[in-house]
Amino acid sequence: MSRLDSFIARLQAQRAILNHIRDDMALPGTGAVLEIGLGNGRTYDHIREIFPGRRIIAFDRAVGSHPKSTPDEGDLVLGEISETLKSVGGMGVAFAHADIGTAYPEVDAETKRWLPPALADALASGGIVASGLPLDHSDLAPLPVPEGIDPRRYYLYRRR
Repeated sequence: MSRLDSFIARLQAQRAILNHIRDDMALPGTGAVLEIGLGNGRTYDHIREIFPGRRIIAFDRAVGSHPKSTPDEGDLVLGEISETLKSVGGMGVAFAHADIGTAYPEVDAETKRWLPPALADALASGGIVASGLPLDHSDLAPLPVPEGIDPRRYYLYRRR
């Protein structure tokens, strides 16, 4: 598969999984939503549209998003995500979306070390995570992805 086809498949899977969470999964309480890896802001913009009324906190190293898809200052956390994500520990987050894989095995191995415990700590009981990387943590129960999504492309979990 070409890199372009892979990118398109990833975005299609991402939209399908986000819409599945909106349509078919109950989020706990009124907790915030996390967008981990703001990038250009397209996914943030979609999350803002499908979860109206929820606070959305975005994390990234630096602002690279379109101005219309950039969170307000109080909901944008900049810096090394492995450090800044600690700021939401114990927050009772309802949903977290993390698409920060790089396709470089050594970099992704490091992310898979710190990301699962940080997310488990931030989520409310019953909170959901959608991730482009597999997350191995005893408090994160794997869930099936919607039909038509390659289960090696996107991963779903619920906080025990």
